[in-house]
Amino acid sequence: MRVVTLEEHITFPELVDKLPQEAKSNHYLGKSPGIQKLMPKLADIDGERLQSMDSNGITMQVLSVAGEGADLLNPADGPAFAQKYNDAIAERIATHPDRFRAFAHLPTTNPEAAADELERTVKNYNFCGALINGLTNGEFLDDEKYAPIFVRAEQMDVPIYLHPGLPPKAVFDAYYSKLPKQAGTFLSIAGWGWHSETALHTLRLIVSGTLDKYPNLKLIIGHMGEMLPMMMVRSDKMFGVDQGGNNQRSIIQTLHDQVHITTSGLFSLPPLQVAIDTFGIDNIMFSIDYPFSTNEQGKQYLESMRLSSEDLEKIAHGNADKLLKLN
Repeated sequence: MRVVTLEEHITFPELVDKLPQEAKSNHYLGKSPGIQKLMPKLADIDGERLQSMDSNGITMQVLSVAGEGADLLNPADGPAFAQKYNDAIAERIATHPDRFRAFAHLPTTNPEAAADELERTVKNYNFCGALINGLTNGEFLDDEKYAPIFVRAEQMDVPIYLHPGLPPKAVFDAYYSKLPKQAGTFLSIAGWGWHSETALHTLRLIVSGTLDKYPNLKLIIGHMGEMLPMMMVRSDKMFGVDQGGNNQRSIIQTLHDQVHITTSGLFSLPPLQVAIDTFGIDNIMFSIDYPFSTNEQGKQYLESMRLSSEDLEKIAHGNADKLLKLN
C-alpha cells in the first residue's frame, strides 16, 4: 500500500549556523541535548532517512523545516535566508522526486515576501504549500498583516500547515515556570503547550472571521487535531454564528470545510476514533513526526488501525494525494 507522511522534519545545520546569535538565543530548544542528539537524522535526507522509509513501507515524506529559521529574523534579512533554505531543500530532494516533496519555509516577519516565497517554491519546485511554526513575534496569523500569506495560498490552491512553536516568554513565565527539573519546558512543548497553542491558533482564525475571508484556504494541523476533536463541540457551543465572534459559519462547519488533521506523533487508537467521529475520515492523514517519532512506531500504528481497506487507503495516502496534489 502506498503510504504518505507529511509532518516529517529537517534541519540543515550549515544554514542554522549562519543565523545571528541574538536570533537563536530565543529558541531554547535548538540547544537542548535531545535536539542535538537528533541533529544527524534531521540533517539527513537520502541516507538513514531513506533507508528507514524503505524498511517501514513509507512511499513518500513531505519535508518541513524544524527549529530555528527565517521567522526569527527581521523583515529585511528573513526573505534571503528563507530562499536559501528552500533552494537547499529543493536541491537535495531533486534526485528522489517520487520519495520526497516539501512545504516551503517562509520569512513570516515579512508577510509580503513570505507570500512571494510561497509562490516561488510552488511554481519552481512544486512544493506542496508551506509550514509555519507557531507565532511570529508573539502574534497569531489572524493579525491582518499576515493576510498576504493566506491570499497567495488560496490563489495557488495550496495548504498551510500550522505547526506548534515555542511560547512567548511571558506565556512561558506565567504558565510553565517554577516547576521541578525540566517539567516546565516539557509542558510548554510536546507535553501540552504546543497542542493547546495550535488549537487556539486554529480557533482564532475561525472566530476572528479570517477563514471566512478565505473560504478556499486549507489548513493542516497535526497531533490528531491538537485536542480539537474532543473540544470542538464545547467551543462551538460558545460561538454561534454572529454570537461572540466574527465567524459566519459555526466552528464545527468551518473545521469540516477547511481544516485537515494528521496523526503525527500520536499513535493511539481511541483519539483516532474520536477524530474520525468528529472531523470525518476524509479530513485525516497519516503522519509520523520523524525523527521525533520513529518510522517503526508509525508503521506499527498504521497496521493496528481497525478500518476498512477503503478508509485505511484514505488515511495512508488518498487524502494527502488529493489535498497536496501528489499524483
